[in-house]
Amino acid sequence: MQNHYFLSQPHQPFFVLAFINAIVSMLIFALFSKGIIVSTIPIPNYHAYSLIYLLFTPVFLAFLFTTFPRFSGTLPIEKIVYMTIVIPFTIGSIFFVIGAISSSFLAVTAMIIVLMGHLLAINILRKIYNSSVMEDNRDMFWILVSMGAGGVSHLFFILGYLFSSPFIINLAIQIAIYLYLFMVTFSVAQRMVPFFSHATGEQDKELIKTIVMLLIGHVLLETIVTHLSFIVDFILVYIIGKELLNWELPFPNENPLLWILHLALFWIPVAFIFSALSNLIALFSSVDFLFLDIHVLVLGFVLTILIGFGTRVILGHSGNQLIVDKWTKILFYWTQVVVISRIITSIIFSFGWNFLFWFDITVTVWLVLFGIWAFRFFGVLLLGKKLKS
Repeated sequence: MQNHYFLSQPHQPFFVLAFINAIVSMLIFALFSKGIIVSTIPIPNYHAYSLIYLLFTPVFLAFLFTTFPRFSGTLPIEKIVYMTIVIPFTIGSIFFVIGAISSSFLAVTAMIIVLMGHLLAINILRKIYNSSVMEDNRDMFWILVSMGAGGVSHLFFILGYLFSSPFIINLAIQIAIYLYLFMVTFSVAQRMVPFFSHATGEQDKELIKTIVMLLIGHVLLETIVTHLSFIVDFILVYIIGKELLNWELPFPNENPLLWILHLALFWIPVAFIFSALSNLIALFSSVDFLFLDIHVLVLGFVLTILIGFGTRVILGHSGNQLIVDKWTKILFYWTQVVVISRIITSIIFSFGWNFLFWFDITVTVWLVLFGIWAFRFFGVLLLGKKLKS
């Protein structure tokens, strides 16, 4: 282990773990949903937990453990430090899958193990932030706050499950989606994407503070009265849409490593439009959009930009050129197939039609996405493979 390339940089084991979890968790979720195997925990809980904490959280750590020291002007994280986080996430991921199939006690034990790793990771980032030599640490501050929200939501999720409280679990998921997944991703994106793009527009330095306050309002409204959050969502459409236009991003762009990041950002106001309209309709009718609001934001923005950032990090930190080949272009386009297929699934469900065919398509395109990603980049992550341009 001491000299193995796979463990030589923090992003490598975290990315591999995250994308294996993406394939395994979605495949098992599909089997649960079809009744082919029986889950020991509620299927929606399995789906939410596996994606939020076993897919997206390791991806965040892959990126932040690489970039946070650079943001702060401190030394890179030592292998022994990040391996203390990789190990509980790996053990917890394996036990959670086994527990979901065979033992609810094992599944809960796994969640606690992953939570311990999650909290230790947040503490590592906190120490880096506190030792920063940079004068302006606002971006790091909001990333750290958002990661802290992720730790809180993780704890709430486990407590909600232990006490069989749908209210606590719903609160945990709301915090996780809006104050954790979205805010970590946006905090990084608003710093890095304009920089990568050489954008000439001005950025509002108080934007993140405003968005955080609105998202707290979203979570509170949604927790008090389901679907009432549409009020805040309309405001977020305007504020974020206006800000993105002010950045003057060079879109469309011939460079796939840029246009995939720009496209992800433009999904934000679109996602909040979907959220506002679907919640407004659902509030005054019996129409169920099958969590359309959450999926458009998470898939359109969070997943799309993480695929873009992840590809850039892997290429840049492996000695490969930052050049996108045909396979990677297919990968980028395919992320949008995942988003669109999930939107269609929700719309079909809202009409009361049989949506199982589109559910199968959505699961399939998800598995194909991460299958292509693994095919293209696991050799780079595991062995340091040099890609042919």
